[in-house]
Amino acid sequence: MTRAPQAPLLWLDTLWLQVAGTLCNLKCTHCFISCAPDNNQHEMMSPLEVRRHVRDAAALGAREYYFTGGEPFLNRDLLPIIEETLLQGPVTVLTNGLLLDTATCASLRRLADGSESSLDLRISLDGYGPEDHDSIRGPGTFRRAMEGALRLNAAGLNPVITVTEAADGIASGEGRARFLERLRALGLGRPRLKVLPLWRLGAETTRTSGYASEERLTEDDVTRDGLERLQCASGRMATSRGVYVCPLLIDAPEARMGVSLQETLRPFELSHGACVTCYRSGVTCRT
Repeated sequence: MTRAPQAPLLWLDTLWLQVAGTLCNLKCTHCFISCAPDNNQHEMMSPLEVRRHVRDAAALGAREYYFTGGEPFLNRDLLPIIEETLLQGPVTVLTNGLLLDTATCASLRRLADGSESSLDLRISLDGYGPEDHDSIRGPGTFRRAMEGALRLNAAGLNPVITVTEAADGIASGEGRARFLERLRALGLGRPRLKVLPLWRLGAETTRTSGYASEERLTEDDVTRDGLERLQCASGRMATSRGVYVCPLLIDAPEARMGVSLQETLRPFELSHGACVTCYRSGVTCRT
C-alpha cells in the first residue's frame, strides 16, 4: 500500500491563532470547523496565551501573524492583542465583518497608524449578493458584511474580500472580474479579492459532501516543490487546546502536534482529504 506523503516544516514563517476559539456569531452552512454561537470546543484565547505563542513564534523566526475564529471580534481583548502582536510583525484578522462598527474601525486605523508593521483585515463573502451569501450565512448578512467593509474603507483600511467557490463561477476569470465589478458598484473603489476553495470539512459535509476514503494523497502524487508550497511547510496554528498543523484541521485530534510550538517542528503526514484540496488547488489560507 502506498504511504501518505510527509510534509516537512522547512521553517516557521507564519503563526495562526484561533483567538475566538470556535465561538461565532454566525452558523454558516459551509464552515469547515462548524463554528457557531454555541460551539466551545476551542475556547477563547486570553492575551497571556496569545503572548506566549507569539513570543515563541518570534523566537523561531515567524514573520507574520493571523487571527481567526470563530469570529475574532467576539474576543473583547482583540484590539490590545493586535496592538501587542504588531510589535512583532504584520497582523491579519479574518472576520465576517458584522462587528465592524465605526468605533472599532477607527481603533483599528489608530493601531495601523501607530505601528511599523502592517495591519490587514479580511472579510468573508460567499456570493455576488444576498441571494447567494445569505443562503449560507443567514438573512441580512451580506448587507451587514458590506457595511463593515465600507466602514473599514472609510477609516482608511482597504479590506481584502475573501470569497469561496460557493459563489458560482468565481474560479473563472470572468467570474472574478464580475465579482470585482460588483464590489466597485457597492462602494469599494479599489477592491482586493482572494478566492478560496471549499474544503469538505465540518458543516460543508452536510451541505454537500465530505471526502471519500480514497481521496487521499500518496507519495506518488506529490513533488518536493509541491510540498514546499503547502502552508504546513511554513506555518502552524495555535488554539486554546494546543498547537495544530494548520487552520483547517483543528477538529482532527491527530492534527494536534503539541502544547507549544517547539513541540511541532517536525513533518506531518498528509493523510486527510483536505490535504488533497490544498495540494491540488495550490492555495493557502495565508497568501
